[in-house]
Amino acid sequence: MKKQHSKLEFNFHPNEIKILKILEGKQNIKKISEGANLNIDAVARTIDWLKTKNLVIVSENIQDYVFLNDEGKEYLNNGLPERKILNLVRSKGISEISMEDLKKNIDESKINVNINLTIGWLRKKKHITFKDKVIVFSDFAVQDDEILLQNIDGKEITILSDTDKKAYEILNSRKILNPKETKEIFASLTDEGKKIKENIADLKEQISQLTPEMLAKKSWEGAEFRKYDVNVFVEPQYPAKVHPLTNLINQIREIFVGTGFKEMQGNLIEPTFWDFDALFQPQDHPARDMQDTFYLKNFKSEIYGFEKFKDKVKNAHEKGWKYKWNEEDAKKFILRTHTTAVSAHYLTTLKKQDLPAKIFTIGKVFRNETIDFKHLPEFYQVEGIIVGEDVNFRNLLGILKNFYNSLGFEKIRFRPGYFPYTEMSVEPEIYLESKEQWMELGGAGIFRPEVVKPLLGFECPVLAWGLGLDRIAALRLNLSDIRDLYISDIDWLRKNNKG
Repeated sequence: MKKQHSKLEFNFHPNEIKILKILEGKQNIKKISEGANLNIDAVARTIDWLKTKNLVIVSENIQDYVFLNDEGKEYLNNGLPERKILNLVRSKGISEISMEDLKKNIDESKINVNINLTIGWLRKKKHITFKDKVIVFSDFAVQDDEILLQNIDGKEITILSDTDKKAYEILNSRKILNPKETKEIFASLTDEGKKIKENIADLKEQISQLTPEMLAKKSWEGAEFRKYDVNVFVEPQYPAKVHPLTNLINQIREIFVGTGFKEMQGNLIEPTFWDFDALFQPQDHPARDMQDTFYLKNFKSEIYGFEKFKDKVKNAHEKGWKYKWNEEDAKKFILRTHTTAVSAHYLTTLKKQDLPAKIFTIGKVFRNETIDFKHLPEFYQVEGIIVGEDVNFRNLLGILKNFYNSLGFEKIRFRPGYFPYTEMSVEPEIYLESKEQWMELGGAGIFRPEVVKPLLGFECPVLAWGLGLDRIAALRLNLSDIRDLYISDIDWLRKNNKG
């Protein structure tokens, strides 16, 4: 009577069938590899599959072996340092000698040993005693550690005798041994595995993947195709993905590009001229103090890039703020405090025929902030400007509303704000349902003529806005502490990474 096959066997991988057929008793992976004609890695993977199906029992045998390092091999080939001295004095017929004469004999014989350390070992092993500052050699016998040294390389530690164990401790204290752990894996069939094995003797080899050769020779005709068991456990896979903050940056980039903006890049290090002066921020403004700004003490340059504009900016400052503008202060280098410096550079490149113009930039900025749950000394900022003779403040509010709506914020309001380089100025706020409160996310406004005319060369409305990305990212990820964006928590990253 033909044997009945269980449904499970038709889900077997060809390697599983090979191993089930040859597995007898308890076998190690190497023997299974030879019997099934599979490499070790393939056997290890297949045994794991069979284990999840409760068809094999897997066990491990851990063994400790010891090997000599380079110093140990030198002792093996040429003898321990104390044995070299014992052989020397024995060859000279010496039984008592002073330390000075012993050193002289060692130098003459060109024996390379640390004399003080070696005397210590001779004394510890009771080869010598001291008598009125004279070394007395009393025992030349070969000791257990010397005997073990000849046989220890590659030996299993667990089989050492009690005598050898004491000798092993002596050799190990000399730092000449490298113990290594080896693990041997064994597999044996469960009762269910034995039943399956009885039923697969006449099982045809199943095809798991069609190859061009099979198609050409039509060898697949009449063959059995392996079914897939979707219930078999497999290890979770975690392919590389971008960081949640990078996802937000990419989303914002798509919003800008999709509405006709051009992306610009800028320098992380700027003269204060482009970060402050060009933006009509007076040189005695508190934001320029060292407690707010990172100044670079030893950064020097012969090129500042503002020579063509410094006189116009100087006149704007002295006329508008009523003080003496200092060019040396404008030459001090800092880590940029906002991406508006990029907008200032961009205005100097435009001509009337280029208008209207729309650009954005996304990048790191730096401020000397005290680190806490909502402040970091460096963070990402996004900046956008529109330059056009027909744009106005109502356009700015509409653009901001659409921008924040695109990021998923529904309730948006604007309240008056103040910035040295914009007039009128607003601070957009979004409403957080979870906290039942409004939160400010950035600043916006129309650049003042004192900013535009020195850089652009003529007066023209320039709509500008900027916001901190880290705070938005923290809100979207329900983080109460902005520092959590940068923690090395792999579980959190896997949970919150959607891209």
